Amino acid sequence: MKVYNPTTPGFRGRVITRRDDLWKGKPFKKLTQGKTRISGKNNKGRTTVWWRGGGHKRLYRIIDFKRQMFGLQGTVRRIEYDPNRSGRIALIDYGDDEKLTHYIIAPHGLKSGDPVTQGPESPIKTGNALPLFNLPLGTVVHNVELIPGRGGQMARAAGTSCTLMKKDTGEGKYCTLRLQSGELRLVLGRCLATVGRVSNVMHSNRKLGKAGAKRWAGRRPHVRGVAMNPIDHPMGGGEGKTSGGRPSCTPWGVPCKGYRTRQNKRTEKFRVARRPSKKR
Repeated sequence: MKVYNPTTPGFRGRVITRRDDLWKGKPFKKLTQGKTRISGKNNKGRTTVWWRGGGHKRLYRIIDFKRQMFGLQGTVRRIEYDPNRSGRIALIDYGDDEKLTHYIIAPHGLKSGDPVTQGPESPIKTGNALPLFNLPLGTVVHNVELIPGRGGQMARAAGTSCTLMKKDTGEGKYCTLRLQSGELRLVLGRCLATVGRVSNVMHSNRKLGKAGAKRWAGRRPHVRGVAMNPIDHPMGGGEGKTSGGRPSCTPWGVPCKGYRTRQNKRTEKFRVARRPSKKR
């Protein structure tokens, strides 16, 4: 972690993760594309996510979530910062041709010059991607596929990982993964997963130090419901400062503390156990 000296009020208490070992130049141009900001609005122009807008201009890095270079061994050219995600990314060279260069999510401990590969016969080593059936029990993985060939969808944020708890034998069978929340979930054994946990593990310990750091990330000030008018929020209005007069809820009246809103019945059968409830 990098702790700033209190030379200004914004630097007092500011703590961020170190970037000394990251690439200080521009990203690999052929794996970048422009990114249009939507500022929390949908295709009709209506605000669907509040308190979004502004922020620094970003260039999107195209990440190989599928790890599709089967049978080829690559070498890590460098580790880079990515403004579009909390973890770091790694630039991998699978050959001399620039078309064989890919970005992947960098696992914790991966360094420049390390070899990486993917496929069922790959060694069980940090950064290598294998089907879940080819991994021993207790292996910590990230960038886990939910559907074979679609690309990793689980455990992609900084410091996150899953643990392989159980394997069923046979083709088309499932493996049991324990997520960091404590939930147990079934995933097809043919799905790829990358060994290790995502880099930048100290991301959750950072302190931004000032409101402007939030604005750089595209986050606008969050207005409390009790500070609004009755037309804008169920907890708005009242004479003077009021507490809202009801349990905390969303602008549409849905309780927001402990109320279960999951309604995806299609994937309910893949959850072996729910995450443990928080102790209040």
